[in-house]
Amino acid sequence: MENVTNKHSVLTASAVWFFAALAAGFVSLTASCSDSDDSGDNTPTGVLSEVVTDDATAVALANGVYSHWQPLSSSFSFIIELNSNKLTSFEGEEDEAGPVNSRFEQQRDTWYQVKIFNHLLLGVSNDNETVSEVTKAYEAGQVTRSGYAAAVGKAKFLRGLAYLYLVQLWGEVPVFTEEGGSTTDRLPIDDVYAQIVADLTDAETLLLDYNGDPVTPSRQAAQGLLARAYLTWGDNPLSSEQVAAIASSQTDPAFSKTDARLEKAVEYADKVINSGLLKLDPDFSKLFGRDYESNKRGTDEHLFTIRHDGDRNDAQGNHQTHCSWTFPFLNGENGRGFSENHTEVSDDDLYDNWKAEQPDDKRLAKTYFTALVNPEDNLAYHYYSPVYTPINGKGVDQSYTNAENLEITFNSVDRIELRYAEVLLIKAEALVQLGRNTEAAEPFNLLRQRAGIATVEAPSFDQIKREWDYEFTYEQKSLLNSLRWKNLISSVREVAHYKHFDDSYTTAGVVGKDGNEVSSFFAKIHKHLVAKYNNVRGRHYRQPIPTGLSGEDLNIVQNPGY
Repeated sequence: MENVTNKHSVLTASAVWFFAALAAGFVSLTASCSDSDDSGDNTPTGVLSEVVTDDATAVALANGVYSHWQPLSSSFSFIIELNSNKLTSFEGEEDEAGPVNSRFEQQRDTWYQVKIFNHLLLGVSNDNETVSEVTKAYEAGQVTRSGYAAAVGKAKFLRGLAYLYLVQLWGEVPVFTEEGGSTTDRLPIDDVYAQIVADLTDAETLLLDYNGDPVTPSRQAAQGLLARAYLTWGDNPLSSEQVAAIASSQTDPAFSKTDARLEKAVEYADKVINSGLLKLDPDFSKLFGRDYESNKRGTDEHLFTIRHDGDRNDAQGNHQTHCSWTFPFLNGENGRGFSENHTEVSDDDLYDNWKAEQPDDKRLAKTYFTALVNPEDNLAYHYYSPVYTPINGKGVDQSYTNAENLEITFNSVDRIELRYAEVLLIKAEALVQLGRNTEAAEPFNLLRQRAGIATVEAPSFDQIKREWDYEFTYEQKSLLNSLRWKNLISSVREVAHYKHFDDSYTTAGVVGKDGNEVSSFFAKIHKHLVAKYNNVRGRHYRQPIPTGLSGEDLNIVQNPGY
């Protein structure tokens, strides 16, 4: 569970201003953009900025947006992974925001929807102020060309990323920049993506090449996000009218695509690949953990990460470790008692199915933990029924021996937003969707070779989809991929095949289908699996437009079905 005391994080002055503007219903900032060359010479022509006085204050203003990204690191999982067949939540009482999302019962006042939507838009406001003030300062000769490029490039990079999450989760959303716009009027999907592409293209031009530091946005990180954006846009996101037509249905819409956008996804993925600056870490398990963050291994796979210094230092620590491993070694074994983690792997079958398909996959044992040795007592603890379900291994700091995880207290592991493996898989998928399956084999097989499983001559679309699971389970991709592929409903309803969906697990204390007494833990797993199956509907191709952080109406038209 994320610290309640951090729910209303301290906001920057610009964020407070924007929050008031949200209530008023309109935000408008204006600024002219300079066409100066990259020579570094700049003749003062404008009004002096009172906010930005030199390069350092320009970059500091751009960095202010992280106060809105840091609280979202674990929050994304409470929508993106819980709104799938892969994760359930036992975060507090059943009416808390985690379990509500787990059962597809989210509403406009569900906390994680409120938190993510508002903080993304507050971050956009911060980005807008950065672009406006730094441009003013540049034209007035207060910052150099390199200072302008670093600050405005970062602001546009983060604004493009914010709108990419907003459009994927909420569809048509208000778009406002330093040049104007509205915080209430929702723009068509294509207009939102056009803004994303414009921001990330500008960022690509302004930012420097990747230098081994994934915390600082780079040209290649912008290109990677452009590849992601074009792949998502290329799969023809549903319009509000299309969602309305299926809002109460349990039938997925038809998949469709736009080849020209998929070609752009390949183009931008190739820019990252051909730069020669990124590569796969030879050891998949060493991608996750405090000792491996910020490219400490020098392997250059982490392309962009959100830095965390812990609850006491940043806006809110990264609670991914805390939520996945809330009560280490409290699974009822060895006399240590029993407590439920805040997020739980939905069922043993997620592990079993993968093991049956790819028994030699090196990623499996690092994605799902089924047995761990507690270094405090040197005893083994098992995470598999009838004791427990497997543990989300990526939520445990894997730089600790035997997964003894102090990060549940510190919450300082950086969040990985983009790694090179995603760029390779984006290229492979776009090529497969374009019918160029043989060409897709090269980037696709790089992932399989690292995993130690068989390569293929021409991956199919189904193999591409499964590879996303193998490589990125619990890395906040599940729902977003289902929205692209138009298989949200069918994928969620796969839980009907899971072991604990069976009605014999309905009541604690009875004997289940496996011949063991049903614990309250597995009765709750059963309840959530059945709720996922029964509740998922076409309306869940969108999240509900939430309230403001204090519960106020944002005056934005609600999504269909809520």
